[in-house]
Amino acid sequence: MKVEEIMNKKLQTIEPDATVYDAIERLVDKRIRSLVVKPEDEVDVYGVITVRDIVFKVINKALDIKKIKVKEIASKPLVSVSKDTDIKTLINLMATSNIARVFVFEEGEIIGVVSLLDILSASIIERAKERQCL
Repeated sequence: MKVEEIMNKKLQTIEPDATVYDAIERLVDKRIRSLVVKPEDEVDVYGVITVRDIVFKVINKALDIKKIKVKEIASKPLVSVSKDTDIKTLINLMATSNIARVFVFEEGEIIGVVSLLDILSASIIERAKERQCL
């Protein structure tokens, strides 16, 4: 199975100068766990801000969520793969990098993301299909 078969194409983005408060609003409203942080300029790269980042880097330190900018806590650069990457290779990358999501790039643009939950769901669906064929 290849990454493009299970990747989520519905990505939510946020501007780097947005506040953490803005990010929290978007995460809660959309019921998602991460936002892609757009590059600040042509020499900058994409980043990601996650619920985990907000809890550990801001809330745990009692910082003001209305003053901290997304770009201050975003993880950069993104760990990424091509859409043709094999799922086993992806899982190994996630394990060795200790990350929960990997972004899928094509020609310099993000076209999707694969999370641990996406892999788990695909695995369950694949096993159910195998049982039906028996």
